Amino acid sequence: MESSAIQVKGVDFTYDSEENLALKKINLDILAKEVTAFIGPSGCGKSTLIRCFNRMNDVVAGARIVSGNIYVLQEDINQPEIDVVDLRRRVGMVFQKSNPFPKSIYENVAYGLRLFGENKDFLDEKVYQSLKEVGLWKEIKDNLEKNALYLSGGQQQRLCIARAIAISPKIILMDEPCSALDPIATAKIEELIFQLREKFTIVIVTHNLQQAMRVSDFTAFLNEGQLIEYGKTSEIFSKPKKDETEAYISGKFG
Repeated sequence: MESSAIQVKGVDFTYDSEENLALKKINLDILAKEVTAFIGPSGCGKSTLIRCFNRMNDVVAGARIVSGNIYVLQEDINQPEIDVVDLRRRVGMVFQKSNPFPKSIYENVAYGLRLFGENKDFLDEKVYQSLKEVGLWKEIKDNLEKNALYLSGGQQQRLCIARAIAISPKIILMDEPCSALDPIATAKIEELIFQLREKFTIVIVTHNLQQAMRVSDFTAFLNEGQLIEYGKTSEIFSKPKKDETEAYISGKFG
């Protein structure tokens, strides 16, 4: 039986006033241990929606859910008693632009673990495991004390993914993780997504329709703050039910 990792129920979201909604009546059920892609034209609400899942929108003044509920791992994450730090431990995030800390490669991966007081042996093992899992260990094992900023763009993005998985989240959110990368680095990230889907639920925002087709099991198409269509990726791209979806994936707008 497939279980839900994230359930979005009737969510309206705004950055300022209730008359100007960025998301409108979103209903969505994201399955565990699957890759779900969010596609749609710029400004359609993809990044806004994904940032609702670990409450990253909290840092924006005035941003709020007007109505509806979001359940992550069966927990209503917008209840006042929710520990947002713990939520973000369970729901990791990789951003559009790689954002390694200006610290050593080792400290980048160990950073989140240190917040929870883990010992040196545990840190060493998790750093090794995480770097190996993202395919970086062989490339940088002799340079762990070097500043992470010396890495290439693609290596930096894989380092950020290693940092995200080091704290053992259940869900990984990726907000256009390849948009600043060249085709070779992009291919490595996509290959990594295939490997990580064994352990994690992954939600990826992408403007690249071919990428959505390659990496995702399910696809959600958004436009003007509304969820237009959601289903298996193979069906969304081969026989969409909505004319609006067909128009977007065939390049008629967006």
